Amino acid sequence: MGKPFAGLRTGLNQSKITLLFIQECILSGIMSVNGKKVLHMDRNSYYGGESASITPLEDLYKRFNLPGSPPESMGRGRDWNVDLIPKFLMANGQLVKMLLYTEVTRYLDFKVIEGSFVYKGGKIYKVPSTEAEALASSLMGLFEKRRFRKFLVYVANFDENDPRTFEGVDPKKTTMRDVYKKFDLGQDVIDFTGHALALYRTDDYLDQPCHETVNRIKLYSESLARYGKSPYLYPLYGLGELPQGFARLSAIYGGTYMLNKPIEEIVMENGKVVGVKSEGEVARCKQLICDPSYVSDRVSKVGQVIRLICILNHPIKNTNDANSCQIIIPQNQVNRKSDIYVCMISSAHNVAAQGKYIAIVSTTVETGDPEREIKPALDLLEPIEQKFVSISDLFAPTDLGTDSQIFISRTYDATTHFETTCDDIKDIYKRMMGSEFDFEEMKRKKNDIYGEEEQQ
Repeated sequence: MGKPFAGLRTGLNQSKITLLFIQECILSGIMSVNGKKVLHMDRNSYYGGESASITPLEDLYKRFNLPGSPPESMGRGRDWNVDLIPKFLMANGQLVKMLLYTEVTRYLDFKVIEGSFVYKGGKIYKVPSTEAEALASSLMGLFEKRRFRKFLVYVANFDENDPRTFEGVDPKKTTMRDVYKKFDLGQDVIDFTGHALALYRTDDYLDQPCHETVNRIKLYSESLARYGKSPYLYPLYGLGELPQGFARLSAIYGGTYMLNKPIEEIVMENGKVVGVKSEGEVARCKQLICDPSYVSDRVSKVGQVIRLICILNHPIKNTNDANSCQIIIPQNQVNRKSDIYVCMISSAHNVAAQGKYIAIVSTTVETGDPEREIKPALDLLEPIEQKFVSISDLFAPTDLGTDSQIFISRTYDATTHFETTCDDIKDIYKRMMGSEFDFEEMKRKKNDIYGEEEQQ
C-alpha cells in the first residue's frame, strides 16, 4: 500500500470532504455535479454508515451478537440485504427529485411499495387519499366520508398562487386545526390525515399555518397517482444501493470515494476546518460535511429511537397479502406523544429469501421501557421468527457550522420515509451555500458547467 492520499487526481487540495450517512452521500453528489471537488471518506469498509444494508444474513446475526448461525429455514444468507434504518421514497417527493437531478437513477432500480395503511382501534386500514377511496373506506361512517371527500376536493384544488381556491382560508394565518373544523372532521379522521397523509410525527402542526399541511397532503396524493398502489418506492437490493450509486456518480464528475479510512483528526486553523487527517496524512479542504459520530464535541443528544428488525414467514395480516407495505400508528391511537412506524419488504425487492419478509418497527423512545412502547406494532406482526433490537441516540448539531465550516447532519429519526432526511439535506445546503436549494437553479448551473448536450 502506498500513502493513503497519494496519486489522487484531485491531490491533497480538496474543496469539500464528506464523512457520511446518506445525507452526506446525496450532498456530495449534488456538489460533484455542480463542479466542486469532493473527497468522500468513510471509516467503515462498507457503504452507507449507520444506514447500511447488511448482507449476508450471517453478518446481521454477528452485528447484533446473536449466538449461532441463521437456521436453514432462513434460506441462503446471500439472498438477504437487510437495511438497518429503512426508509421509503415518496414517488413525487424531494429525494426522487434529487436522484433525478443528479442522474443517480441510472444506477438504481426501484419498485413501488404495495400498500399504505393506518392503525385505528387495534386494526389496520388502507389509507384513503382519493375521493373514491374515501367513499369506500371502512375507516369512517357515511357522513364522515362525505365530509372527508369534500376536504380532499378542497386540497386537490388548492393553489397557493390562486386566492380563488382558498375558500375563505388564509394559508399563512389559518391553522390546520381550524381547517379541520371548517370541514367538521372527527378526531379519527384528523389522526390519519395528519399522520398517514401529511406524515407529521406529532400533533404540533395543528396550531401552525395550514399551507404546509395542505401541500404535504397534495404531495401524498400526487405520489400515489404515479403508481396507484401506494405513494412509496424502494430500491431493489435495499437502501445500500443509494450510497453506491452516489459513489459512481462522484467518480464520473471527478470526485473520489474512499472506504475503510480511519479518521484521526479534523484539522482546524483559526477556528476553521482546513483538513482531515487519516493514516498520518492530511487531505485539505475548505468545507467539511459529516455525520454526528465524527464530531461528538459539536453535537447534543436530542432523544432516542428504538428499532426492531423482525423476520417473518408471512405477510402482515389485513394488508391483502402485500409483499411490501407501510403502517403508521398515530400517537393518539396508543396514548403516545409520537407515532409508531412499521415498514415491511420482502423478496419482491430482492432483500430477503423467497417466502420471507422483513418488518421493521420504529418509534421515538418516551419511557424507560422502549420495547413495551412498540407492543401495539409487534402484535400486528405475530408470529415473529427472529428479532433484532437496537436503541440509538439521536444527535443534532449545536451550531450552524458557518464559522467553523463544519456542517453536521442530524441522526435519522424514527420515520420510515425520506422527507425529514431531505429537509436536513436542504438545511445543510443552505448553511453551506448561503442560499435555498432550488432544483431549477441547480439545473441551470449544471447546464452552464457541462453543457446542454449532456442533459439531452
